Amino acid sequence: MSAEKSDFFKKIASSELCNRCGSCVGLSRGKIVFSEKTGQYLPVIAEDITENEAELLLQSCAGWNFSFPDYNKELFSEPGTLYNQLTGSYQLIAIGHCNDELIRQKSASGGILSSILIFLLEKGEIEGAVVLRMSHDRPWLTEPFIATSREEILEAAQSKYLISSVNEILPAISEFKGRLAYVGLPGQVQSIRKLQHINHPSVRNIKYLFGPFYGNTLHFSSIKSFLRSHGERNYRNIVKLWFRYGEWPGKMRIELNSGRTIELPKFHANYLIPFHIVQNSLLCTDLTNEFTDLSGGDAWAPVYEERGKGFSMIIARSAFGKKILNQMVEEGWLTVWPISENEAIKMHSHGYDLKKRGTFIRFRFRRWLGYRNPDYGYTLKGFPAKRVLMEFIVNGMFLVLGTRFARFIVELIPPATVGKAFEWARTVWKRKTHNIKREQL
Repeated sequence: MSAEKSDFFKKIASSELCNRCGSCVGLSRGKIVFSEKTGQYLPVIAEDITENEAELLLQSCAGWNFSFPDYNKELFSEPGTLYNQLTGSYQLIAIGHCNDELIRQKSASGGILSSILIFLLEKGEIEGAVVLRMSHDRPWLTEPFIATSREEILEAAQSKYLISSVNEILPAISEFKGRLAYVGLPGQVQSIRKLQHINHPSVRNIKYLFGPFYGNTLHFSSIKSFLRSHGERNYRNIVKLWFRYGEWPGKMRIELNSGRTIELPKFHANYLIPFHIVQNSLLCTDLTNEFTDLSGGDAWAPVYEERGKGFSMIIARSAFGKKILNQMVEEGWLTVWPISENEAIKMHSHGYDLKKRGTFIRFRFRRWLGYRNPDYGYTLKGFPAKRVLMEFIVNGMFLVLGTRFARFIVELIPPATVGKAFEWARTVWKRKTHNIKREQL
């Protein structure tokens, strides 16, 4: 491996640019591995690789570059495609839910993605789906696998807020006999698109790409801390772990081998975010998984939240995404009603502000400090001074709360108390910054 490429790869792999998508691990077939997944979860070189292999790893890595404008032109040029710099390319934006109550109940929101995968499988459009579940052997960690049945797809339902590395499964994808649908986070999807762009054989079986909306990812330290706050020390005693258990919006729930169950409402468990967020989450500008055929996430609006059960915002980006959505509605699998672009932006304005404005402001801070930023092929600027100041405060909060001392202090307080205080503080913060976040959005 050339020293120059080796050094560059090491800099990416050991920095905040690495999104842990898993492509370098999957493509290297054992020459690159992840360090301890309950720790920093970073790829390390275990065995020297050739210069050609190094070149492929850099070509597939979306952590350091991925051109949004170029891939929008390449992937979404069909007639009827619309574009907005916040939402990305799309054919249709809608709100909906699956009509199968079991699927809807097991899902994080409206069950759209799980329902689509099951529909494609049962219609013979695919033979398998690349999805993520909690590991069978180590139920405290995530695990990518190829689901080939309705039951396996449902096993992968719901959000997993821990670091995941779906693309380490690339060898199994390339060896699979049949057509695949793929579900991943934005960085994982972008890497697959880069591999498709160069016609790499590892992704030839992937026909359709889907994915959830993306806010942030947490280090495994969040689980350790949550357990310690409840007087538990050994994460290896976990037998089941959910992040959205039960009726929408769900609860964080841990079942231990002692028979004890620990739960906390989802919005209260969000207190873990500022203490354990993966910094790469704050370098991602893609809220709604812009390079999938179809993406979905929670419909954050009182009119839907008050109904319970879970509703999804759905963005069909490719002609196929729109076609499959319409077909499922016609056959009674889904209930869907279109919404306008403006409605969609308003519904997720906090997320768009975080990703599309906050990230570019953070890039500016990082340049001042001499850090490398990802190259997404576009830049947004000209933000109001109040918005820049707000981001400075937010970054200071993440910096302080991410320290060991802050984590130690919060673990001394009952999680139920911290969770309630966090939700109250978040509500106040949202109210105070409402106009700042939406100004010129």
